[in-house]
Amino acid sequence: MSDDDQELGITESKSHNTGEWYAEVVRKAGLADYGPEGMSGFIVTRPRAYAIWERLQGFLDAKFKETGVQNAYFPMFIPESYLEREKEIVEGFDPEVAWVEEAGNKELEERLAVRPTSESIITPYISSWVRSHRDLPLRVNQWCSVVRWEATETKPFFRTKEFLWQEGHTAHATHEDAWAETMRRLDQYESVYEELLAIPVLRGQKPDHDTFPGAHTTTTVEALMPDGKSVQGATSHHLGQSFAEAFDITYSDVDEDERVAHTTSWGISWRALGALIMTHSDEQGLVLPHTVAPTQVVIVPIWQEETKESVLEYAEDVADELDDAGVRVELDDRDERNPGFKFNEHELNGVPLRIEIGPNEVDDDELTLVHRPDGESTVEKRDGVVETVRSHFEAVYAKLYAAAEENLDGEVREADDRAAILGTLGQHGGYVKAPWCGDEACEEPIKEPIAAEIVMVPFEDDDELVDGDHEETCAVCGEPASRTAYFAKSY
Repeated sequence: MSDDDQELGITESKSHNTGEWYAEVVRKAGLADYGPEGMSGFIVTRPRAYAIWERLQGFLDAKFKETGVQNAYFPMFIPESYLEREKEIVEGFDPEVAWVEEAGNKELEERLAVRPTSESIITPYISSWVRSHRDLPLRVNQWCSVVRWEATETKPFFRTKEFLWQEGHTAHATHEDAWAETMRRLDQYESVYEELLAIPVLRGQKPDHDTFPGAHTTTTVEALMPDGKSVQGATSHHLGQSFAEAFDITYSDVDEDERVAHTTSWGISWRALGALIMTHSDEQGLVLPHTVAPTQVVIVPIWQEETKESVLEYAEDVADELDDAGVRVELDDRDERNPGFKFNEHELNGVPLRIEIGPNEVDDDELTLVHRPDGESTVEKRDGVVETVRSHFEAVYAKLYAAAEENLDGEVREADDRAAILGTLGQHGGYVKAPWCGDEACEEPIKEPIAAEIVMVPFEDDDELVDGDHEETCAVCGEPASRTAYFAKSY
C-alpha cells in the first residue's frame, strides 16, 4: 500500500472507538482542523464542511421566510447590565461567558459579554419596535456564531467553544400564539433531520429543571447516534413573559389596554453536522446524502491509451448534461491517479453516487452507477441520465434513513426501576423509557454513576401518564409517576 493510500484510509473502528474514528473522519475528509495552539476548543471549518452548513442554512432559511421571519444581525457583544436584566440567563450561562474588559489600551467602563446567546441584546430592541397589537407577531432571526467557554473536551461540531448557529426571536400577543410559534419551529427542525439529513428523531420537551434559563417550556428534537448516545438536535423555547417583563415588551391591545407580550426563541447549531457525520459515515470515510453533499456525483473515466479519447468525450458529455440540470457533478479525469485511488478518495469525501465509464459503457451506450453507502452497482442506459441520477439519489437517501431508523427503533427500551435503567443504559446505551414522578432529585441517582440524564419527556398530550387512570410508580423513588422520562447518555 502506498503512503497516499494509507493517508486516505480510516484506521479506527466506528463500533469500537467511535470518538477516535469520528475525529479521523473529520480530519481526513477535509471537514475541519483544530484551532491554533493555545486556543483549545476552537476549530477551523474547512470548505467542504462549510458547504454542508450552507445547504442546511438555505433549507431552513427558506422555511423561516415562508413563515414570516426576517433576518437581522445584532452585536456580538452584550453589555453586562443587559445580561443582568434577566437574572436566570446570567445564572444559567455565567460559568461559560467570555468577557471583554479592555479595548486597545483602555479599560472599558462596563464589561462586555461575548454572546453566549442573544436574548439579552435582541429583546430590548424588540421592546422598542413593538408598540401596538398591530406590530405583533414580530419575528426576527440571525445567523451567527456564539461563544460558550466550556471546560469539556472538544469534539468538532458537537462541542466547541465557538459554534455557528441561527437564533430566532419572536414576540406575540398571547400565550397560545407563542406556543404555536414554538411548535412551528420544532416542526421545521424535525424536517431538517428527516428531510435533509436522513436522520429520524424523537420529539418532546425538556424536563422543567432542564429548560432554557428563564423559559416557560423548552421543546427538543433528539437524535440517536450509533454509539448509543443522544444528541440534542435543536431546541425551540416558549419563553412565556419573563423576558418581556424584564425588558418591557408591552403593547396596547384593541381596547388600548397595555399588555405584556409573550416571546419565543429557537435555534439549531452546527451540532447537526456532527450528527450527520457520525450517523451515516463508516470505516471508508464520510457518507452524505445528496441533499447536502457538496459534490453529488463523481464521474470516473477508465481508459487505456487507445480508448482514452472516446471515453473522455463520452464522460464529458454526461458531466455537461448533469451540470446543465443543476446536479453538482465532478469529472475526475486526472492522469496521475488510477481509478482505484479515485474510488477511495471520493468514498472518503462522501460523494453519494459514482458513475464509472469505460470502453464497454461507451460501446453499449450505458453507465455504471455505484452507491456510496454500500457499494451497490447498477448498469443503466445513457439516455435519461438526469432522471436516472435523481432516482438513484432518492434510493441512496432511503438507504441512509432506513439504516438510521432501524438503529433508533431498536434502541428504545423500557425499565421500571433504577437498577433496570442503569443496567440497560450500561449494557446497550440508547434510550430508556421509564415512569417518573417529575422530581429533579430522581435524575441524580442515574446521572451520578453513569452520566446519563433525562433528555426528553413526551408532550403532555402524548404522555399516557399525564392525567391518566394508571398506577405507575416512579422508577427511581417509587412515588406515583406523573410523566414518562427518556433517560440517555448524551453529547
